[in-house]
Amino acid sequence: MKKNYKIIITLILLAGLFLGFQNKSEPDPEKDKVLISLIRFALQKGHYQPTKINDEFSEKVFNDFIKSVDPTKRFFYQKDIDEFSQYKYLIDDQIKNEDLTFFYLVYNKYVKRLKDAENIYKEILANPFDFSKRDTFLIDYDKKPFPKNKNEMIALWHKQLKVSTLSRLYEKESFQEKQLKNDKNYPVKSFNKLESEAREGTKKSLDDFYDFMDDLEEEDWFSIFINSITLGFDPHTSYFAPKDKKKFDINMAGKLEGIGARLRKKDEYTTVVELISGGPAWRGGELEVGDAILKVAQGDGDPIDIIGMRLDDAIEFIKGKKGTEVNLTVLKLDGSIKVISIVRDIVELEETFVKSSVVKMNNRNFGVINLPKFYIDFSEKNYRNSATDMEKEIKRLKEQENVEGLLIDLRDNGGGSLKTAIEIAGLFIKDGPVVQVKYRGEKPIVKSDKNNKIQWEGPLVILVNELSASASEIFAAAMQDYRRAVIIGSKQSFGKGTVQNLLPLNNYYNYPKDLGALKMTIQKFYRINGGSTQLKGVKSDISVPDKYTYLDIGERDEKNPLPWDKVEPAKYTPLDIYENFTTVVNNAKERIYSDPQFKLIDENAKWLRESRDDKTVYLAYEDYKDDILTREEESKKFEPISDYKSNLDFTSPKYEMPKVENDSIFAKKREIWHNNLKKDIYVDEAINVLSELKVRKKNLLVKN
Repeated sequence: MKKNYKIIITLILLAGLFLGFQNKSEPDPEKDKVLISLIRFALQKGHYQPTKINDEFSEKVFNDFIKSVDPTKRFFYQKDIDEFSQYKYLIDDQIKNEDLTFFYLVYNKYVKRLKDAENIYKEILANPFDFSKRDTFLIDYDKKPFPKNKNEMIALWHKQLKVSTLSRLYEKESFQEKQLKNDKNYPVKSFNKLESEAREGTKKSLDDFYDFMDDLEEEDWFSIFINSITLGFDPHTSYFAPKDKKKFDINMAGKLEGIGARLRKKDEYTTVVELISGGPAWRGGELEVGDAILKVAQGDGDPIDIIGMRLDDAIEFIKGKKGTEVNLTVLKLDGSIKVISIVRDIVELEETFVKSSVVKMNNRNFGVINLPKFYIDFSEKNYRNSATDMEKEIKRLKEQENVEGLLIDLRDNGGGSLKTAIEIAGLFIKDGPVVQVKYRGEKPIVKSDKNNKIQWEGPLVILVNELSASASEIFAAAMQDYRRAVIIGSKQSFGKGTVQNLLPLNNYYNYPKDLGALKMTIQKFYRINGGSTQLKGVKSDISVPDKYTYLDIGERDEKNPLPWDKVEPAKYTPLDIYENFTTVVNNAKERIYSDPQFKLIDENAKWLRESRDDKTVYLAYEDYKDDILTREEESKKFEPISDYKSNLDFTSPKYEMPKVENDSIFAKKREIWHNNLKKDIYVDEAINVLSELKVRKKNLLVKN
């Protein structure tokens, strides 16, 4: 079987350039020394689990910094690495002594090599590529050596640029073929003409990228070095240079303003990690969590490659004014490339709040509550938060809709306020511990629900996936430990059991210039049963396969995560409120195991993993084209997954109906959501579970 073509493809074009720039301001060694000293002190004294700064740490910083600077190994020569290697085990000493010799050696050498590379790519792209020659290119740079000489460097660049041009050439030919189907008189361009245009597109993209990176300054470079140090402590501890600190919003970090999405940097890719409910990307339905954005084009303009670009710089291309169009070229989870057009809009805060739907099943009413995040806003006098909103929503569903059970959807919920997570847990138990929070070197602090009021005493099911993280895991874990709810979803949730705090460095050191900020891990979460949510997350009582099952997407797949451990359990008593908990769980497992749709989803997940692991690109055009067509043919097998539709009907609760009738935009948003719920096999199965749960008539919720 021919394997997927690599659309890490355009990665080859621009990965490695994200640090390329010429200085616009003179380096400030004094500030750099103050900064590295302050960072070291803060990490050693304040980090939850500080790493020893020794030779082993030095080697990690060395390898990470070199990889960050030149991930595709097309700037540095092996002799450069040999020169740098004299400091491989001395960086720890240099950090302690505020010695920046290693940093400036790599920095100055890179600036020179970057300039050399500009001549290389221009010379290569001045001549047509021979796409008849059968050859392949393996995109696995960890296994590739650095070039030994200029001939090897040119050969490497030649293959990389050929791959990038191949991608463009295929797009152009495909577009032409589609036009011809609709218009037989469409002017046809020759293969050579298309090749020339594709090559010119590759060159223009590199030219534009060089121009863009030329605006960056020395502090941008130095922040990359600092982050090679912070990464040695854990993946969530990072440094923000002054201009990055100003952009940082602790609640919406990585927000792509204008399209309604959040992203993070994963390797050289800008990857979508959340779609804001109700936003333009969410409404469009094409952009998905896990998609990697390769290129960005403004309206009908030429696309700019953003692979390898810093997250903040990528955001500058993607955000824009309401009503303007942005075209994103994305690498989908199935390995295909897709251009997605999104008209930017203002993401309404209202759509990020708790919302509910009523579903009928066999003449019985159930409530579905979507909680996108655990939000809180102290800036308002009577601040709105997810706990008070959840309480109101449950009350309405109970009194107005007479629902028999509740399904809370925490999928893709990345967390938020711990306070509201505890309060929401308190809506389903009488009182008692909910989570344990531990600072470095101290005993765990038990955080409890102290309100005896119970808002919901009936059956409860919680739906999670691999992207349910942090506060979501706290709430789900508490409900699981109390045996209050059935947890259904991915094999385990994300596994982020740490807490970070943003520290403006000038608050801790009197210095005339802005030093930026340090986001540092200071706490760890533990379940009331004593186990940490770190790495292991929350394991579902009923696990169901999904497209993320075999992909590296959780905390355990991050670089250098803190380990799992446990503490003493808190004092609590599991609730015994269900007559048939075990029976219901086993029934669901049998349904899922025998369901052909779930089997197909699992098979698709394995196929997606295989595609991601295949890193071979064919360099002959016909082979490249055959590889793509084979891939597309294979994907047809999984089309029934998206065709699924349940027999359930979803409607807005009664209190929303006046707004649905009088606000056409709001009504359309609810229509989209309800249609998505109807096509959601996970919601379908969760409602099945909910319908089977039976609560004991006596001792409904005993006091802990």
